[in-house]
Amino acid sequence: MEQRPVVSRREFVAGSLLAAGALSLDARSAVWAAGKEIPLSLQLYSVRGDCGRDVDATMEKVAKMGFKGVEFAGYYKYGGKPKELRQKLDDLGLKAAGTHIGTGQLRGDGLKRTAEWHQIIGCKFLIVPGDGDFTHPEKSKALAETMNKAAEVLKPMGLACGYHNHTGEFKKEGDKTYWDLFAERTSVDVVLQQDCGWTAAAKLNPAELVRRYPGRTRITHFKPHAERGKKAFIGEDSVDWPAVIAACREVGGTEWITIEQESYPDGKSPLECCEISLAGLKKLL
Repeated sequence: MEQRPVVSRREFVAGSLLAAGALSLDARSAVWAAGKEIPLSLQLYSVRGDCGRDVDATMEKVAKMGFKGVEFAGYYKYGGKPKELRQKLDDLGLKAAGTHIGTGQLRGDGLKRTAEWHQIIGCKFLIVPGDGDFTHPEKSKALAETMNKAAEVLKPMGLACGYHNHTGEFKKEGDKTYWDLFAERTSVDVVLQQDCGWTAAAKLNPAELVRRYPGRTRITHFKPHAERGKKAFIGEDSVDWPAVIAACREVGGTEWITIEQESYPDGKSPLECCEISLAGLKKLL
């Protein structure tokens, strides 16, 4: 399957179910509550300029920082070369924690190709980072159904699909946000990849949202969000990370915490900022 590098992830865009999943979700969350380490990955969009120049060297630096995995937002020179990418990841001791793809890759014949490609690289979580239909009164229902159908196909293959928020997903229809409506309309097998930084920017509580939907934060984004007097590094920003970490461990079913760095304070390079946020997060774990 051909995968093309991207500059912006937005360019990818142009009760019985709950009862059935309750036991598995409780079991998964219990593992984290017992203290099992949640591995840390980096969303490579954080260092997209470096990846564009030399993706291999960039991933090597990421691995040396101490990240256990990477999340993709495009594949650079590895488009159409999943076996080669898997070999490079193995050589670096990295896992493919997840990827950001377009909704179209989860529909029709494209779903099978998408699944097979990501099985090769060992990437479990196929996440849509944005879709204009999400906040459309009618089209949002069809989008949820697309996710449900894809999740049903992917689950036996050991894969899962999901959606990643910005701030717009918290727009309301009536007395509910579109994020809540999406969660209600989709099965427990559809991942809610909450970007905690964007949630905080929307003046909402990231930890509370993890707890509202147990077992559905299987992979999450820890993005620094700095309000006045704070700095956009994890541990120096405005997000209550200890509360989010506790929620992920206790009820989130979280299998990967993914750092995403989109602000670069003090004139530091993207790689330097990612390393600072990683060190800050490790102090909190």
